[in-house]
Amino acid sequence: MNIIDFRFRPNTEAILKGISSNPAFKGMCQSIDFNKMLPQTLEEVVEELDRHHVVKAVISGRDCETTYGAQSNNPSVIEFCHKFPDKFIGFAGLDPHKGMAALAEITHAVHEEGIKGAAIDPYLARIYVNDAKYYPIYAKCCELGIPLIIATGPGTLVPNAVIDHVAPRYIDFVARDFPELKIIASHGGYPWVNEMITVAQRNANVYLELSEYEFFPQSSAYIEAANSILSDKIMYASAHPFVDFKLALKNYEQLPLKPEVREKVMYKNAAKVLGLSDGTFSASKAMDAQEVQMIIENVIAQLSQRGLLADR
Repeated sequence: MNIIDFRFRPNTEAILKGISSNPAFKGMCQSIDFNKMLPQTLEEVVEELDRHHVVKAVISGRDCETTYGAQSNNPSVIEFCHKFPDKFIGFAGLDPHKGMAALAEITHAVHEEGIKGAAIDPYLARIYVNDAKYYPIYAKCCELGIPLIIATGPGTLVPNAVIDHVAPRYIDFVARDFPELKIIASHGGYPWVNEMITVAQRNANVYLELSEYEFFPQSSAYIEAANSILSDKIMYASAHPFVDFKLALKNYEQLPLKPEVREKVMYKNAAKVLGLSDGTFSASKAMDAQEVQMIIENVIAQLSQRGLLADR
């Protein structure tokens, strides 16, 4: 069976050092003995993916420079995707506090570098996912016709992170304000399992992957949902190198998924979100100026009604 891994970062020496030295992740890295993960060359990583039938891997960038002082890893994401364009699919990480610079970055990344999506980390930005600072990014993603990964989860041992910033109930606002935007909730919205399931079920544009939390308390509800109401919405992801992708694959073999659902989770659902046809990208429809203007006007009205434009 072909597999798409929707959350993957190559364990090259530079990437491992970048993660372990990031002030946001030092505590977590120490708690899981992250330094035991051995570095590999990019070529070795690709060979291992091939041996395990992982035909595509989504690499999401991260930019939390404003809040944690760590430089964006988007240049590495672009480098990996240029070297192995048939294997890696890049999503550029965006810092909402950078304003227009973030919009310029994603526009350049998509038009000039072949990046296929955007990624945000609200718990690292220390603002809610439906904060007005994010809304220009969402509108730009709609304009470019690209999907968006929203990192959720408890942010274990991340200093000054507030998990409520990424609660699924706030993703629901974004999904309603931007129905054209494909949203992928990374880490399954844990620990709000049932809330995440409900948000994905009620919004056609919301998907999720469960990386790192497949066996946590309450996680059986994810599998029940995958076998029923969310069979087209849940995708496989490893969170490599925090979780070795080979271990993640073994873990998924243990999950009691229906055979037809397993194929969707491991490949088909991700292929649909990414717009893959026979393993290649089919161009997403970018919006024209009139469509973008309509979105902006609707968003301004929604934010104004909620009082979120005050003092801005």
